[in-house]
Amino acid sequence: MFSHITIGSDDIEAAKRFYNATLGSLGAAPGTVDVRGKLIYQHGGGRLLITRPINGGATEGGNGHTLGFLAASPAQVDAWHEAGLANGGTAIEDPPGERHIPDGRVLYLAYLRDPSGNKLCGFHRVK
Repeated sequence: MFSHITIGSDDIEAAKRFYNATLGSLGAAPGTVDVRGKLIYQHGGGRLLITRPINGGATEGGNGHTLGFLAASPAQVDAWHEAGLANGGTAIEDPPGERHIPDGRVLYLAYLRDPSGNKLCGFHRVK
């Protein structure tokens, strides 16, 4: 459904350290910065772009927005979360772990805010 997602950052170098670590733990290659200063990641057919807001204002994490990253296992979610914490991210919500959904699904989730305040989720479907 999505070709790409763009989020904001006031500090592209801090974003690059954070996302190189977190997305690297999921198997993505390091990001590249294009001639316009956008940080770009490509992995699994999708693209994540990180840029300074084009209106010149400050970056603000979207209230109610969460960007989820698919992981191959609970261990990979944990690695993603640890990489984020070690590279400027902030732990939010419950600690990483299983969430039992009333319809019978079991998910393994971890939540972070990136250095710019964007809300992120590491996600693995257990059952």
